[in-house]
Amino acid sequence: MSTILQLLGTTLGILGWLGIIISCALPLWRVTAFIGTNIVTAQIMWEGLWMICVVESTGQMQCQVYDSMLALPQDMQASRAILVFASLVGLIAIFTSFAGGKCVKCLPDGIAKARVAVAGGAGFVTAGVLGLVPPSWTAHQVIGDFYNPVVPQAQKRELGAAIFVCWGAAVLLLIGGGLLCSSCPKGRMSHGGRYMAASQNGRERLYV
Repeated sequence: MSTILQLLGTTLGILGWLGIIISCALPLWRVTAFIGTNIVTAQIMWEGLWMICVVESTGQMQCQVYDSMLALPQDMQASRAILVFASLVGLIAIFTSFAGGKCVKCLPDGIAKARVAVAGGAGFVTAGVLGLVPPSWTAHQVIGDFYNPVVPQAQKRELGAAIFVCWGAAVLLLIGGGLLCSSCPKGRMSHGGRYMAASQNGRERLYV
């Protein structure tokens, strides 16, 4: 059962990691809000963390990378840094979870290998927590500006698809990390250096 949990946790962690990268690259964090005079418009604005895109009514799309990172709002600057760091943490967690997996023989079976798998799970959980911050922060800013009467209607935005992708990816990372952390059975080391796990009837058995 623990082997299945490890495989499932690693798979969900990898999918969540890919989702974090995709959401970070997509220019769909803020999109034009079709309200008031913007119901009929010739242009649709897509704002991302790295670029802004303008979609014409004819179907043509032009994208431009932001000229200066320092000129961006603080939430976008922080979202960039957090998601890049979350991607790096997730990458390390992937290698760690593979090294601690029972199907991989790069480490001898035992408590050390189990702890490596748990460390990979903790890495996925950390990446998942980090991945929740940027979309939640951006959503708070977008919703606040949307209902702010001082903000002109032309500058109001709605939540883009990348925010929901990032939320989903973070949830996958949290679930995958939790499964990896729970895949390590509770037990102790035997005198021969092998890992002993307690069974339900109170006896101990070798953990292979």
